[in-house]
Amino acid sequence: MKKMRKRVFDNHSHIGPVPGFAYYGLPEAVKPTVDYDTTPEYLSGMDGNGVDRAMVMANYGYPDSAQPFTLNPLVAESVATDDRLLGAIWVSALPKDAEATEEALKLIGQKGLVALKTTCLLGGTFNPEEWDEESSVLWNKILDAAADADMPLHIHTSPGGGSDMDNALAMVRQFGKRNKIHLVHMGGGVSGHIKFVPRFFELIEEGHKIYTDSSWAVGFGSSWLLREIQERGIGGDRFLFGSDIPWSDFASEYWKIEGADISEQLKDDIFWNNAEKLYGKLW
Repeated sequence: MKKMRKRVFDNHSHIGPVPGFAYYGLPEAVKPTVDYDTTPEYLSGMDGNGVDRAMVMANYGYPDSAQPFTLNPLVAESVATDDRLLGAIWVSALPKDAEATEEALKLIGQKGLVALKTTCLLGGTFNPEEWDEESSVLWNKILDAAADADMPLHIHTSPGGGSDMDNALAMVRQFGKRNKIHLVHMGGGVSGHIKFVPRFFELIEEGHKIYTDSSWAVGFGSSWLLREIQERGIGGDRFLFGSDIPWSDFASEYWKIEGADISEQLKDDIFWNNAEKLYGKLW
């Protein structure tokens, strides 16, 4: 892809191999992505897409919550060896992942590790009202650790299940005045976008530290939010560019922003300035 902007920071991307799986009852395993298995492969992808800086996190998608933890060492090694990269530490609030999460949280403070990342695609929920005792203990460890280190918590959102936007918003309402919470994908589908966009501004006005990116946003989702940001004059510092490679297509994610009918200043903020401001103390 020909580079169009002076500076691009990809705030949401994945590194490391993920095995194929027979998703949705398919008769044989499939592998829908071409992964960046190593740091050199990832850096080559950055160069090809014209990306100056990126945040990487464990690649996942295989239905085993233990799998992404195996890639935390690759994330830590990558960001320690190349200043173009920052990293997010993979954690999980599933009780069966308690030991792995405890070990992962010990990585906080290492060079270049600036965020935490988790999902409820593989079980559990973001909604604090639905946490059992074990999950509550783990969630509070994760959220306390993130707050103490001033690290954003990236949470996957999707239309339905434990990662549904309603559940993500419930977490923000309870913890978002203390924690920086990045709602990845804006809900990941039409229902999620409709739930999210009006609440995004309400939560900002109420003092919550909410962030988002438009990776996987469909149809009108990203253009609606960007138009509202432009018209209302708030929220422009809470939207960051994220490609979600290799699970999305870089060019399409890039042009959601570059092709939008918004000011060049807002584009500059989304592609670079907001990340520099959010992670500046941790670079």
